Amino acid sequence: MTIENRKIESSDLLEYSAYAKERRSIRKEVVQMKKNRRVELGPHSTFYFENFFTMKAQIQEMLYIEKGGDEQLKDELEAYNPLVPQGSELVATYMFEIDNPNTRKKVLSSLGNVENKLFISINGTKLYATPEEDVDRTDNSGKTSSVHFIHFKFSDKQVEEFKNSSSRIEIGTDHDNYLHSTVLSKEVKEALAKDFR
Repeated sequence: MTIENRKIESSDLLEYSAYAKERRSIRKEVVQMKKNRRVELGPHSTFYFENFFTMKAQIQEMLYIEKGGDEQLKDELEAYNPLVPQGSELVATYMFEIDNPNTRKKVLSSLGNVENKLFISINGTKLYATPEEDVDRTDNSGKTSSVHFIHFKFSDKQVEEFKNSSSRIEIGTDHDNYLHSTVLSKEVKEALAKDFR
C-alpha cells in the first residue's frame, strides 16, 4: 500500500482473476465511500471528490472492462495518478450531467471557462480551483466540456481552517451564467478532511 506516498503503483492493484472475485464487494465499498464525497451544485452539475481509493478503483475497473494488460495499466496510472490528492489539496471531477442533448448543448455553450470560476469558500474567503492542463476544456466557440478535473490547493492555514468543525465551508462558481453555491455538510467536510496530511 503506497497511500502515504499518494501514488498508485501496479503492486496496489489486484490481478484480473482476484479482482473478478472481489469486484462486487469492492464496488459496494467504493459506492459507500463516495456517498459523502459527492456535492451537487445548481440544477446540472456535481463535484465528485477523488482520493487514492476512488482512483485505484477506477483503474482497477478500467483494466477489468478493457483487458488491456500492461500497456493499458501504464496509461491508466499516468491518467489517474494526477487525481490523487497530494496532502494539501482536494481534487474533484466536476461534471455537468444533462440527459437531453439539446439542453446539454445550450447549457455548455453558455459556460465557457467555468473551470476557472469554481471555488471553495472557507469562512467567506474564496480559494479558486486549478484545472488539470491535459486538454483545453473550453473550445474556441466558448462551449465548455461536460467533464472537468480540478485541484483546490490549500495553504497550511487553510487546511487547519477547513478541518475546524465550526468553519463554514461552501463550494460554488462565480460564472455569470451559473451563479450557484452550496454549504458542505458536516459529513462531507469530515470525509474530505481525511484527504489532507
